[in-house]
Amino acid sequence: MSDPRDFGFPRSWPRKFRDAFRGTVLGVRGQRSFPVHFAAAVAVIGCGWGFRVGLLEWLLLLLCITAVLTAEMFNSAMESMAKAVSLEHHPHLADALDIGSAAVLVASLGAALVGGLLFTHRLGVVIGWWHDLIAMRG
Repeated sequence: MSDPRDFGFPRSWPRKFRDAFRGTVLGVRGQRSFPVHFAAAVAVIGCGWGFRVGLLEWLLLLLCITAVLTAEMFNSAMESMAKAVSLEHHPHLADALDIGSAAVLVASLGAALVGGLLFTHRLGVVIGWWHDLIAMRG
């Protein structure tokens, strides 16, 4: 919604996409933590490619990446809206912003857990940990 005069009026599909891409640029550029999440996503994609993960593993990894980046975008939107409401400290706004940050933390920890388990399993397959464990039990 770049133009405030459009508020409340139906927008065309091209306009909706243009506004969404503008929002993407604002969300990415406006956050210092977004490049960290983006770098982690690139590293995960590189590890996935290196370990030759399967289709379901790719789906899990991409879903985790998407969840973290989406949570970061929602948190950025909340921060921007809070600044529009008031520049003064307000306890309810502070709580909302902290909850938004917690959502990013939860998504990031969940993604790290999924990625850590997936890549640990893949590493174990590559270097034969699981074969050795099975052989020790048998």
